[in-house]
Amino acid sequence: MIAVPDLSAVKQALAAQRIETPSWAFGNSGTRFKVFAQPGVPRTPEEKIADAATVHRFTGAAPSVALHIPWDRVDDYAALARYAGDLGVSVGAINTNVFQDDDYKLGSVTNPDPGIRRKATDHLLEAVAVMDATGSRDLKLWFSDGINYPGQDDLRDRQDRLATALREAYDRLGDDQRILLEYKLFEPAFYATDVPDWGTSFAHCVELGPKATVCIDTGHHAPGTNIEFIVAFLLRQDRLGAFDFNSRFYADDDLMAGAADPFQLFRIMYEIVRADALDPARGINFMLDQCHNIEAKIPAVIRSVMNVQEATAKALLVDRAALAAAQRCGDVLEANAVFMDAYNTDVRPLLAEVRADQGLDPDPVAAYKRSGYQEKITADRAGGEQAGWGA
Repeated sequence: MIAVPDLSAVKQALAAQRIETPSWAFGNSGTRFKVFAQPGVPRTPEEKIADAATVHRFTGAAPSVALHIPWDRVDDYAALARYAGDLGVSVGAINTNVFQDDDYKLGSVTNPDPGIRRKATDHLLEAVAVMDATGSRDLKLWFSDGINYPGQDDLRDRQDRLATALREAYDRLGDDQRILLEYKLFEPAFYATDVPDWGTSFAHCVELGPKATVCIDTGHHAPGTNIEFIVAFLLRQDRLGAFDFNSRFYADDDLMAGAADPFQLFRIMYEIVRADALDPARGINFMLDQCHNIEAKIPAVIRSVMNVQEATAKALLVDRAALAAAQRCGDVLEANAVFMDAYNTDVRPLLAEVRADQGLDPDPVAAYKRSGYQEKITADRAGGEQAGWGA
């Protein structure tokens, strides 16, 4: 029988875990084909924050909410941050948007037109100003920039333009702020994407300096990619800044974290635990980036938080001493058995204890359903619902 790690330490680590929720997950968002509107969705950034605070109230593990500019633009960001604080949460990462304007058809910061590049870079700087006003630490950058046809543009010139824009944004950061540079294999660019993989992101971050780190979106890889290897490598290099947790079957599906491949999420979280990087003091932002198109928004976000917690709990239960012993002597089957024993453990009772110790309901989804919050927002927000992703 595999030895059980110190459960008090496991419970302590789980109680300290923090998972950031995305404002856009609470609104009417959809696939590339259709947005199915739901009753009670937030109409304003304040209402999105209220929904995020509700997730934190029932999970105890989601004390910050990421914003997306301009989807969450307000006149007074400091006041928005105070509003969040009054509800028991804080403003997390500030996400930029340089992909929805018609000007960006041929790219944003890598566009051949210097005027459009200036517009896009100015938006990055605007986002840093939002960080200043809200106290946010993280500037999260994702670029849809790329080309569809060979010869459409110069690949090397585009990398130079990207580096120039990143440098200007980096130099604008405060001492306690940083860049999270996301990557994506394809979509919407099909021939070449300007930041297609973790290696490209990593190289630009190294060139920029220590305040630039890589953001791993778990849905942004080729099928079969060993994401936990990327996690391990970036942890070793001290360049892993954040995750965008979601699930995918085919491409960037943005489904609930752990829904498509919970074993993969467990393997990822094991590398985090292995590197002692779960502690919030290590600086890794465990964010959700999801699109709840057919499922109820708030319960889906709560379930996603719980899925990450369950994967983390299983990772914490790996008997690392037994695993290391099996690895040292080359016992392949025993090493795998140690790993699988932890994964096959039902950790729901353990997490129920952690929540009870925090004064929370052991079942956050059931508690939310009993709370009447959904009925309240459905009534209060009737009419004028948000009419699309980011509207």
